[in-house]
Amino acid sequence: MSTAAPRPIAFFDMKAQQALIRAEIDAGIARILDHGRFIQGPEVDQIEAGLAAFSGAKHAVGVSSGTDALQIAMMAEGIGPGDAVFLPAFTYTATAEVPLVLGATPVFVDVEEGSFNIDLADLERRLALVQKEGRLRPRAVVGVDLYGLPADWPAIEALCARHGMFALDDAAQAFGGALGDRRLGTHADAAALSFYPTKTLGCYGDGGAILTNDAGRAELYRSLRTHGEGKTRYEVQRTGMNGRLDSIQAAILLAKLPLLEDELKARARAAAWYEAHFAGRVQTPRVPAGASSAWGIYTVVLPDAAARGRVQDSMKAAGIPSAIYYPKPLHHQPAYAGAHAEGIAGGVPPLPVSERLCDQVLSLPMHPYLAEEDVARVAAAVIAGL
Repeated sequence: MSTAAPRPIAFFDMKAQQALIRAEIDAGIARILDHGRFIQGPEVDQIEAGLAAFSGAKHAVGVSSGTDALQIAMMAEGIGPGDAVFLPAFTYTATAEVPLVLGATPVFVDVEEGSFNIDLADLERRLALVQKEGRLRPRAVVGVDLYGLPADWPAIEALCARHGMFALDDAAQAFGGALGDRRLGTHADAAALSFYPTKTLGCYGDGGAILTNDAGRAELYRSLRTHGEGKTRYEVQRTGMNGRLDSIQAAILLAKLPLLEDELKARARAAAWYEAHFAGRVQTPRVPAGASSAWGIYTVVLPDAAARGRVQDSMKAAGIPSAIYYPKPLHHQPAYAGAHAEGIAGGVPPLPVSERLCDQVLSLPMHPYLAEEDVARVAAAVIAGL
């Protein structure tokens, strides 16, 4: 009888991917060391073209992070003091911090339990309250494609069109996701991408991009990422920031992008294996008809915090990693609680789904290099802990 320990299961496995393309990465970095254009080199132009082609968007603008992508997109709209920016309460901090950095007020919206994405009925309710109060100008909706599943972009776009608001897609976890035959990046007025190493397309540092079909916006993004420069470097037309994508990160993305199509299929296979193992036992993500998740993070919903603790203990005993995205809703974070209370001064409606999910969600290993037996081991550990 073999006593060999089972192979380790990585939460995100970047080493397996790197082994396939290490030569291309090394060659790309060597080219940059030779030509010396470390900032805004030709690799940035090349990855921008590749991102646009992959997503179907007309324009892609490389920037220094997903957070900077959100900030530059909002700066281009002139969003600032007196403006209300509607966004989900159940998401990563970057989505909320950018409006505050610009002086705007985030108005937190509840999410749907099945999709984890912004609840359109609650969005309408809070928009009406802000309009009735008249203290803030409704300026933007930031939809987050949480865990890789596209939000309901046709509905969000229609609402924004009716009320003259900017629709911004925070697709940080979802590059490669789609609604029908349209990938993310072709919905909303603009889409913000993150290339943090664990994303569906990640570099080996910080990086991001903004996708849009609007040529005027794309031109403005390019100016804002480089200190607001105009036609020449020292012609400063507007207040901008230092938000450029460096050439080495662009070269890494160029090596990875050809793998993405097959990696998305592999993620979908792993999600289907999880679904089969958990059927009738664990609440799994709901993907609406016509939507394709990028499966950036695979997250299940457990009965309560105590059950989640037992499952985490079971997984830890089996040597399997897990994570909680996210343990606290944004309106309960100390940095945002004040802004939340001020967003609708006449009384802030509760956000029960966001609060409940923070006690129930658990994210499991998800990457393109999971084997079916890996998923079976993860699922067995989860079920054993229930």
